[in-house]
Amino acid sequence: MLTPDLDRLDLAILACLQADSRTIAEVIGAKVGLSAAAVQRRIKRLRESGVIEKEVAVLSPRALGLSMTFLVMVEMERENLTVLDVFRRQVQADDYVQQCYYVTGQADFVLVVTCPDMTAFEAFTRRMFFDNPNVRHFTTSVAMDRVKVGLTLPLA
Repeated sequence: MLTPDLDRLDLAILACLQADSRTIAEVIGAKVGLSAAAVQRRIKRLRESGVIEKEVAVLSPRALGLSMTFLVMVEMERENLTVLDVFRRQVQADDYVQQCYYVTGQADFVLVVTCPDMTAFEAFTRRMFFDNPNVRHFTTSVAMDRVKVGLTLPLA
């Protein structure tokens, strides 16, 4: 997948979609100065090229009983591709893991984990870390407040 050259109209369309992905092409077209059909063609191209990866609803964890968020730094026992790939798949399959980053520094991975309570988090740590012989060490911080959460990207 090649990323297309993005012009100012593409960026304006993306800004509208980042603000509300349900915005209809007619409304976007009126904001950016294109017809609805032209907006639809551009959105289709942006999806096919991978610029738009996914369109999802952002849910409130607290409203769903998921009141605790944890930041977990994970250090693997050995850094070989097989071990890393197995851990990546394990993380991708776990619903409590909201985000996972493979990072430089002392830790190999940083996870953002959302759980209903400490009991659920303890079960998560047993399943993910204690039962995994390839995890050398993990450190957890508990989020005290949700200051900013989002996936919008700067488009300037």
